Amino acid sequence: MIKGFGGIFWRTKNLEVVKKWYSEVLRIEIENWNGTMIRPQAGNETIFSFFTEDDSYFPTDQQVMLNFQVHNLDETMKHLEQIGVPLAKEKEISEFGTFIWIEDPEGRLVELWEK
Repeated sequence: MIKGFGGIFWRTKNLEVVKKWYSEVLRIEIENWNGTMIRPQAGNETIFSFFTEDDSYFPTDQQVMLNFQVHNLDETMKHLEQIGVPLAKEKEISEFGTFIWIEDPEGRLVELWEK
């Protein structure tokens, strides 16, 4: 029945700051309607997963965590370093891929993933 995600929507306290951060840091082109369309590419998949409220994988006071797939995590890390965005956690390599985490302007942990 489900074909894929139709969108991710959330409220923000400072729309312009958050739009600018996601545009500059993650190079997401935010349109004048305050969003963008990210078109899936072959081989990409979207994970939909539940966590218990006390799971420590991401902060317990954060209800949702965004995970973006990237083409090249090393290039992404160079970009983040050049613009002064620190990693929130150390890089991890597992059987699922390589992961890093950063925080957006409102303190949400954002996961970046190369598989």
